Amino acid sequence: MTTAPPTTADGTSDEAPEVAARRAIRLGGTEGVLAEDDVRDFIREQLDEAGLDGKSVCVLVPDGTRTCPLPLLIGAVHAALHDRVSRLTVLIALGTHQPMSETQLAIHLGYTPGALEATYPGMTVVNHEWWRPESFADLGTIPASRLGELSGGRLHMDVPVLLNKAVVEHDVALVVGPVLPHEVVGISGGNKYFFPGVAGQDIIDVSHWIGALITSAEIIGTTSITPVRALINEGAALVPAQKLAFSVVGESGSLRLHSISFGDTDASWANAAEVCAATHVTYLDEPVSRVLSIIPTMYDDIWTGAKGFYKLEPAVADGGEVILYAPHITEISTSHPEINEIGYHCRDYFVKQWDRFKHLHWGTLAHSTHLRGAGTYDAETGEERLRVTVTLATRIPEEVCHAANLGYLDPDSIDLAEAHADPETFVVPNAGEVLYRLR
Repeated sequence: MTTAPPTTADGTSDEAPEVAARRAIRLGGTEGVLAEDDVRDFIREQLDEAGLDGKSVCVLVPDGTRTCPLPLLIGAVHAALHDRVSRLTVLIALGTHQPMSETQLAIHLGYTPGALEATYPGMTVVNHEWWRPESFADLGTIPASRLGELSGGRLHMDVPVLLNKAVVEHDVALVVGPVLPHEVVGISGGNKYFFPGVAGQDIIDVSHWIGALITSAEIIGTTSITPVRALINEGAALVPAQKLAFSVVGESGSLRLHSISFGDTDASWANAAEVCAATHVTYLDEPVSRVLSIIPTMYDDIWTGAKGFYKLEPAVADGGEVILYAPHITEISTSHPEINEIGYHCRDYFVKQWDRFKHLHWGTLAHSTHLRGAGTYDAETGEERLRVTVTLATRIPEEVCHAANLGYLDPDSIDLAEAHADPETFVVPNAGEVLYRLR
C-alpha cells in the first residue's frame, strides 16, 4: 500500500492546472508538517502584500464537516487584517448542511461562546442561510449553450447563478480552507467555496448532477479541471469581488498542515491540489472485499458521513461490501428528508426513470447515486443490480435502512479489535478524507 498522485481526467480548461499552480505561492509540500508560527508568518506576509488596506473582506470558511486548523488560520488572518480593512466578515460555507450553533462556531473558530469580540475584535461571523431566498444576490445566468460546452454535452439548460449577498457586498472574497479529494468536483477547494459553498439551489443541483452522470468513482480525486469544476469556475467569473485563497492540505488524522498555498482562487487551488493528490490518495495492489469504514463524529448524519463510502468505492471488489460504522449517527439526513423517500440507487435507476424523479432536487439524486455506487437498472424488469453492498452500522433503525435500500448491522455487534485482526476486513479509521484506489 503506497501513496501516489492519481491520474487526471479529461478537463475542459484552456489552461492546464500545473500552469495555474505556478502562479501561486506555497509554504510546505508533500513531506513533513508546518510549524504554526511559520503558518502565521506566511499568512501575514501574503496579506501584507495583497493591498487590502481600506477594503472590506469576506472570509469564506468550511463548516465542521471539514478537518482544518481554523483557529490557527482565522487567528492569523484576523491579526493581519484587523484595523487595516474596513470590514471583516467570516461566512460559513454550509452548502446545504445544517447551520452551526454559537457553541459550534466558537469551537470551530477558536473563541469562547458568546465572546467573539473579545478574541476577534471587529469581526462578524455568519452562517450561509441557504434556506432563505432573500440571502442571495443574482449574478446572472449561464446559458444552456454554454452549459452544454462545460458539461461535455451532458446537460443543456439555463442555470441561474445565485450567491450569498455577503460575498457581493464585500470588495474581497478570501477563501480559507482545506483541499481534499471530492466525489463531485474531483479535488475540493478554491471556487467550490462559492459554488456550492454559498450558492443557490439551481447551480448546486446542476453541478452535482453532472458529477453523478460522470459517476463519483470516475471523477473523485482527479486533479484536472473536471466538467464540474469548469461549471463552478464559470459561475465564479461572475463574482464581482476580488477572489483570493489560502488553500491548505492537512495531515490526515491530525490538525497539522502539510502545506498552505496563496493566490487567486484558481491558482491557489491548483497549487494545493498537487500536494493533495500526493498525500491524500492511497493506492492498493489488490481490491478489498470487505471494508469497515469508521466514520468520524464530525459527520453527524449519513448525508455527510457518506464520504466514508465515496473514498473507498474505487478500491472495493465487485460483490464486495462497505460497512459504514458510526454508532453516533441517528438519521440519514438532518437537512434533506426527501432522501428517505427515494432511497439510495445507482445512476441508471434515475436516468432510466427520469420523468419519475426529475422534479426532485438533483443534488439529492446525485447524493443517492454517490453513496450507492456503480450499478445497472433494467427499466423493463425493474431490476437494479449494484456492484457493492452498502451496510449501515449506526443508530438508524433497521427498517429505515432497508427502506432506503441499504443494509443494516447492529453497531454493538462489531468488535473493532477483532475487525483489525481479521485479514478479510480492511479497516479504515477516520474515514472520509483519504481516497483509496487500485493501481
